[in-house]
Amino acid sequence: QLSEDVERVSGNPTDEREGEMEVHEDASSVILPDSELGTTAPSLRFSKTCLKNVFSVILLFIYLLLMAVAVFLVYQTISDFREKLKHPVMSVSYKEVSLYDAPGIAFYPGKARLLSCKHHYYDHIPPLINPGQPGDIECTTRRINYTDPFTNQTTKYALVVQGPRDVKKKELVFLQFHLNGTDQDFSAIDYLLFSSFQEFINSPEKAEFMKDCESSYSSWKFSGGFRTWVKMSLVKTKEEDGSETVEFKQETSVVNYIDQRTKPRSDQLFFVVFEWKDPFIQTVQDIITANPWNTIALLCGIFLALFKAADFAKLSVKWMIKIRKRHLKRSRQVMNHIS
Repeated sequence: QLSEDVERVSGNPTDEREGEMEVHEDASSVILPDSELGTTAPSLRFSKTCLKNVFSVILLFIYLLLMAVAVFLVYQTISDFREKLKHPVMSVSYKEVSLYDAPGIAFYPGKARLLSCKHHYYDHIPPLINPGQPGDIECTTRRINYTDPFTNQTTKYALVVQGPRDVKKKELVFLQFHLNGTDQDFSAIDYLLFSSFQEFINSPEKAEFMKDCESSYSSWKFSGGFRTWVKMSLVKTKEEDGSETVEFKQETSVVNYIDQRTKPRSDQLFFVVFEWKDPFIQTVQDIITANPWNTIALLCGIFLALFKAADFAKLSVKWMIKIRKRHLKRSRQVMNHIS
């Protein structure tokens, strides 16, 4: 046997040295007879190895749980991003101006006649001198006939008046209409507001312009025998395709007109005032709160943690396999030593 050991050592001295180094390094793990190390050494070594294995398994399960949480976070982040893309948030902003673009006020008086139209400032309207009589028309007005856009058969007559501009001076437009008689139980004049009187002036096809306005804007009424006070506010809406639509919101208050003319009259007088409510233009647009860069950064962090967890789990498995192989190797060495 000694001669065979000598031949094996001479044939592969490097392996023998490594074997000796491992034997010296792990001497504490060698199971020797009871007369040399006592009976407690094998059980102590077994308990340490068992604890290491149990700890490794627990750590592996923890990192597998972390990987599952990371996968869930990836799924949840992508789902939230897609949901935010489908449901944008409405954003409202206000822009303060000192001058508005003068709006256009289109009246449909029918048989009524415009008696006077003036611009006043600081909410001051002087008393009427000759109500019901023709007065000064100081407003810029245009008269237009066009085909009704909804029926395409009847012709409509519209009186277009330039609206107020200077909001700081509280500019207002005061108009008076007169209707000699009507066969209806209620007398009222229709009107609509559109965003720019200058666009109407510059339009080469004013009839088509008015047809588009009537199709796009809402119309209102003011009654005879009252003074109707209209306060306007402008709302701009930005669509998804980049286009911008304009609409008006208005607050109206009605005050009874006391007719102090000497003789009783069968005619009707209409009074209406237009002014701006405040110097703020309201802009409404849809905003997508999902930021792709934040989502990409979050996903990168999650994937980085996922890969690190997977790498640690792989190293843990390799370490467990290595420990197991080393334990088996030591067991064989001890058995060989005992034999």
